[in-house]
Amino acid sequence: MTGHLFIVSAPSGAGKTTLVRLLLENDPALSVSVSHCTRAPRTGEQDGREYHFVGVAEFLEQVAAGGFLEWAEVHCNYYGTARSVVEAALRDGQDMLLEIDWQGAQQVRKRFPAAIGIFILPPSLAELERRLSARATDSAETIRRRLAAAREEMRHVGEFDYVIINDDLQRALHDLLAVIRAARLRHATQRQRHSTLFASML
Repeated sequence: MTGHLFIVSAPSGAGKTTLVRLLLENDPALSVSVSHCTRAPRTGEQDGREYHFVGVAEFLEQVAAGGFLEWAEVHCNYYGTARSVVEAALRDGQDMLLEIDWQGAQQVRKRFPAAIGIFILPPSLAELERRLSARATDSAETIRRRLAAAREEMRHVGEFDYVIINDDLQRALHDLLAVIRAARLRHATQRQRHSTLFASML
């Protein structure tokens, strides 16, 4: 039995990290792949929880060895998803979620065409700027750069299967849960997971 692979992408400030955290709290059958990254940990972040924090040299060695399912350079830092972890989980029937950007999503689809893509949009650019500014951790120049990057990222929304507009956190969470549940109710999945039932009835 093969697990489902979900990809959740969004521009910085759209609320993706919060939504994914709440999703995992509400769906214990879903696991998230912890990415590797080369940026310094932010306040409160722990190695192995938010990210596997590694140096640039170590990261590039893994790239050369084919150790990443996907990787990209984002805001002058490298991010990547370990290939072996995802492939092993899916083989074991585990549903996996990747919290990655559109560049990574393109790479993953080449290896897993059936991956289900979900894009999180903010309700407006003004609200996105407000959220980025409210963090009070980035300079004005960094915020300007992130807004420009967000516009570029949102141009790729058409590459995803589902779009959730995060104007209300609870509604967005319910929408995200609905996508996960619907994927598990597909005919092929149900027939595979309940083969004895199907055999007795059909």
